[in-house]
Amino acid sequence: MFSLFLDNSKETDMIYSYLLDNTSNNFTFKREENSIVFSFSSTSSFSDFFADLIIDLFEENLIKEILEKHYCYFSYDEQLNIFKESSNIIKDNSNSKHDLVYFSVYDYLSSESSMILSGFIKFRLKDYIEVLDYLIDLSVNSFIVNREYDRFIDLLKNYISSSESKLDIVHLVYFKKESVLLDNDKNVIPFDNNILDAKYLSDISFSSNDFCLNTLLNIVPKKILVHSLEESDVFLETLTKIFGDRLLFCNSCEICDFYKIHATSLNIEN
Repeated sequence: MFSLFLDNSKETDMIYSYLLDNTSNNFTFKREENSIVFSFSSTSSFSDFFADLIIDLFEENLIKEILEKHYCYFSYDEQLNIFKESSNIIKDNSNSKHDLVYFSVYDYLSSESSMILSGFIKFRLKDYIEVLDYLIDLSVNSFIVNREYDRFIDLLKNYISSSESKLDIVHLVYFKKESVLLDNDKNVIPFDNNILDAKYLSDISFSSNDFCLNTLLNIVPKKILVHSLEESDVFLETLTKIFGDRLLFCNSCEICDFYKIHATSLNIEN
């Protein structure tokens, strides 16, 4: 026999309802006042089930407690976004966290016949909670990077909207992660390589296409016609966010046909 003691009737109701919805042939149970008494023959099987119970019923609150304790400087909406991101990351690590809870439960049940659940979670699941804390920290870092990226995009959009265009149309040929810029007469536009003096480039990296972006920001064309010979990627998605409806895509024209035929033999670099 194993007795599980709960803090209050609400918690008891929650666990009892969970047990009714997840019945198993490996154990029996009965409810008493703020406690549930179990009978099981296999410690391993019951520990496996009990680990799922803890994760399913208490993990969400544990995540919220960690956010409130360590990341209270974020606004409510920001914490909500981090919570959603954290939950997704933590779900992706379901096997490792389940094992941590399982072994803690198994070790406890091997020597004890009763448990105060709140105390067990607080004092016996420290490794599991540390893993949650680590995964939440990853989510926070990701959130901060994405937030700064969005602010960077907004800065560039504001710059473009307030700047005078130097060219009406620029053609961007994009192939194997490399870019070529052409004017409307199909002449190559040299990249502006003076990144150090670029006022509107942040520390966020755009890989080998930094120079291309820098040049487009200096030209601020009214229209950018993209001739892409491959699927969209982060660079093209970023350009779309920055230039909005100034950016148009083409995959069937004279320029497209030329680069489709000759791209493999051309050194597409500036």
